Amino acid sequence: MLLAINCNNTNIKFGVVDGDRIVGEWRQHTSAMRTADEHAVWLIELMRMEGIDPKSVTDAIIGSVVPQANFNLRRLCTRYFNIEPLFIGEPNVVHGIKVKGVGAGADRICNTVGASLMFPRTPVVVVDFGTATNFDVVDEEGSYCGGAIAPGPNLSIEALVAAAALLPRIVVEKPEKVIGTTTVACMHTGVFWGYVGLIEGIVTRIKAEFGKPMKVVSTGGLAPVFDGYISVIDQVATDITARGLIEIWKRSKKAA
Repeated sequence: MLLAINCNNTNIKFGVVDGDRIVGEWRQHTSAMRTADEHAVWLIELMRMEGIDPKSVTDAIIGSVVPQANFNLRRLCTRYFNIEPLFIGEPNVVHGIKVKGVGAGADRICNTVGASLMFPRTPVVVVDFGTATNFDVVDEEGSYCGGAIAPGPNLSIEALVAAAALLPRIVVEKPEKVIGTTTVACMHTGVFWGYVGLIEGIVTRIKAEFGKPMKVVSTGGLAPVFDGYISVIDQVATDITARGLIEIWKRSKKAA
């Protein structure tokens, strides 16, 4: 089985894959200070709780946008699973896509591959709700064409709380009304509907500039919260990054 690790700025997602089926998936807050030993104690116990034998893991692939965490993630694989993992971005990893421009991180490459699997020969915009909200543009050939980056909803909340002494920390959720009558209600309106407007505005401009019909798919931890409220999004696919990561592993193994 395959251990697929997706390390983002907020969370690290660990998945165990049997063929095309994700048989176990767990999430951990990202910390560059967490050692390989700490990763192992947590992950191996969770695997056993799900009835997954750690010895059944024979391969590993890691997509990371947090370089400081990479050493311990690699050490987790080599010491506790006796595997040398593939890392997105290293020369022996074959993602099979054309990257137009520079600066595409592992998450955007995985999203591009995942989107081209979901919508073959179709231009796609992937809206990824993470620490940042990423907009990844994929053309009909499956190439990464660029996109946009905006602060994520939770990052915006943290900025408000840090800069305004009387504003409390809130969770992202749809408010009952647009016109808030309390401080918290006003913040919910500003964050939720503000991001609806931001995403609709950017996606509309991307589609106009691209000049062809496009599918729009959302992913990331907050994608379900906004499901049904953003008119330009056609589908929510919270596993698109993981599916891209798994496909890149398959392509790399085939090319080896």
